[in-house]
Amino acid sequence: MPLFTPIDIARFINPDRREVIRTLGLGAGFFLTESTVSQHLWAKPFFKADPFSLGVASGDPAADGFVIWTRLAPAPLKTAGGMPPVAVEVAWELAADEAFLKPVRSGKAIAKPAMAHAIHVEIGGLETGREYFYRFSIEGIRSPVGRAKTFPVPSAAASIRFVSAGCQRYEDGFFTAWRAIAQERPDFVAHYGDYIYEYKAIKPDASRPVPIARDMPGMPEKCLTLNDFRQRYAIYKLDPDLQAAHAAAPFLSSFDDHEVENNWAGFDSEYEGVSKRAFALRRAAAFQAWYEHTPLRAAQMPKGPDILAYRRFRLGDLLQVDMLDTRQYRDPQPCGDGWKYCVDARDERRTMLGKAQESWLFSGFAGKPARWNLIAQQVPMMRFDRDPDSTLVETHMDKWDGAEAARKRLFDAAKEAKLANLVVLAGDVHHNRAAELKVNFDDPASANIGVEFVATSISSGGDGEAQPKSTSKLMQANPHLKFFNAQRGYVAHTLDAARWRADYRVLDKVSTKDGAASTRASFVVESGKPVLEKA
Repeated sequence: MPLFTPIDIARFINPDRREVIRTLGLGAGFFLTESTVSQHLWAKPFFKADPFSLGVASGDPAADGFVIWTRLAPAPLKTAGGMPPVAVEVAWELAADEAFLKPVRSGKAIAKPAMAHAIHVEIGGLETGREYFYRFSIEGIRSPVGRAKTFPVPSAAASIRFVSAGCQRYEDGFFTAWRAIAQERPDFVAHYGDYIYEYKAIKPDASRPVPIARDMPGMPEKCLTLNDFRQRYAIYKLDPDLQAAHAAAPFLSSFDDHEVENNWAGFDSEYEGVSKRAFALRRAAAFQAWYEHTPLRAAQMPKGPDILAYRRFRLGDLLQVDMLDTRQYRDPQPCGDGWKYCVDARDERRTMLGKAQESWLFSGFAGKPARWNLIAQQVPMMRFDRDPDSTLVETHMDKWDGAEAARKRLFDAAKEAKLANLVVLAGDVHHNRAAELKVNFDDPASANIGVEFVATSISSGGDGEAQPKSTSKLMQANPHLKFFNAQRGYVAHTLDAARWRADYRVLDKVSTKDGAASTRASFVVESGKPVLEKA
C-alpha cells in the first residue's frame, strides 16, 4: 500500500493557506501529479511586459551539449507569473557567436502552465570543449543572450576553471558576488544549494544582529504551497546580478535545506508535530518549484516528494564530478541536532546518503579513474570541533559530523579504490574553510585522504568579518583546518593535470550594492599529494 495518496497538482497551485495549514496539522501527505489546467496552445500571444523577466540559464553540461532554460513571467510576482492558463510556443536559437551571425541550431519548445511556463531544452550533438550562445523569442520579443559551454574530451582537457558558491538570503545582502562571478565567465558554476530561503520575510528590526539590506517584495509569508515557492524563486531571480551569473556560465545545481525547510532530513521536518505524510506535501511543492526554476534535464523532473538529484559529470580524463544529495536520504540529526558531543553520531547504521546513493558513489570510485575526483555536495565533510579542549569534542549534528560512520565508509571506499586526488566541496555554514581530510580525525598524525574547500555564502549572514574572534580556538581544535574566514563571496577553482588551485574571493561588504571583490587566500594541491599549500 503506497505511503502517500496521489493528489492533482492543480489543487495546490492557488490553495487557501489556512487549508494547507490544516492539512499539515492533520498529517496528510500528497504526490503532485500532472495538472488538469488547460494545455491548449495560445494562438497569438500578447504581453504587456517582458515575458523573459526572470532571465535565462544553462546547466548540466556534457561533452556534446547542455540544457537551456527560461520561464515566461510578464508579471513575475503575481500568481502564475501573470500568464494565462494556456500553453505557449517559444522559439530558441543557438549560435557559435554572441551576435548570432553563426547559427548552429534552432527549434521550438512549449511552455506549459503545469510547469509554471518554464522551458528546459536539452541540446546535444555539439562540438566538445567550446562555448555557445543561446536566446529565446516569442512574437518578436527576444530574451537576454546566455553563454554555455560544453565539457572537453580527454585530448582537450588541458585546464578547467569553475566556481563553487551558494547560500543567498535575499534580505541579508546584495548578490554582488554573482556579478563578480559573471565577470569571470567560468566554465561552469557548482551551486551547492540554499538558492532561496523559505522563511517568512524579515520585518524591519533595528535589534537584529544582521541588518536588513533590502526588503523582500510583498513581504511574503513562509513558503508552504507550490505558489509560495514559485513566487519566492521569482523574487530571487529578478536580481540582475544573479541573472548575469546564469547568463554567463552553465550551472551544476544541487539543493540543500532552505529550498524546502531549514535542516530537514528525509521526511522529517525540523518542527515537532509535523508527520512524515504532511512533510511530503511541502517537499513535493518545493521540488516542483526547484525544478521549474533550475536548468536541469528531464531525468531530474520530480515525482511528487521524490527527485533524483545525485548525478555524475565527466570532463575527459581530467575531472570526474559526483554531485551528491545529503538531504533526501539521510537519517534525522542525532541527539536533537545542534552543537554537542553525541555518542549516537558514531552509530554504524547512520547514513547521510542512503544505501542506493552510497552504492552508486562507491561504484563510481572503481570505474576508469580521472586525474581529479570531485565530490560536490552541501554540508561540510571535515570534522569541525568548536571546543579547543583536546579531551572534548563538540560538533554540529547537521553536518557529516552527525554521521561519522557514513563518513568513514566513504573514506574507506576511496582508499580501497585507490582514488586519486579526492577533492570535496561544501557550503551551508556561511564562512570559508580549507581543510585536509584525515583518514582518522581522532589522530591528527593520520594520513590525508583528500582536501575540502568550503565556500562561504553569497549574502547570508550579512557583511561578516575577515577573522572572527573564534578563529584561533577553531584552528587549535582542528589542526587539519588551514583557513577560516567569515566574509561573503565564493571560491574560484583552476585545475590542470599537475595541480588544483582554489582562490577564496571575498566581498568587503554586501550590505550595499558597491561591495568590492578581492582574493583573501589561495591554496594549491599538487597532483598525488593531498596537502594544502598556500599559493
